[in-house]
Amino acid sequence: MMRTVLTEIGIFLIPFAVYALFLAATRSGLFVQTSWPVTIVSRLVLVALALVIAGLIGLAQFSGAGLNSTYVPAHIEDGKFVPGTER
Repeated sequence: MMRTVLTEIGIFLIPFAVYALFLAATRSGLFVQTSWPVTIVSRLVLVALALVIAGLIGLAQFSGAGLNSTYVPAHIEDGKFVPGTER
């Protein structure tokens, strides 16, 4: 669960990192307040939220077990370890 949270935080920060790289490449002053107007920051937040929502939808849609499958946990069978499987 923690890996998912950290991944989504990283996805949220991607637009800000790209804009910061743009400012650094154009030598516009990365730490100057005028380089980060409210309109740009609000657009970056909207793009970041869209990316996070898309990531969460993708995680919910494409991860986990298939339809009508049953998870059989790992167990010992005939003295041998049998890893967990989906049936």
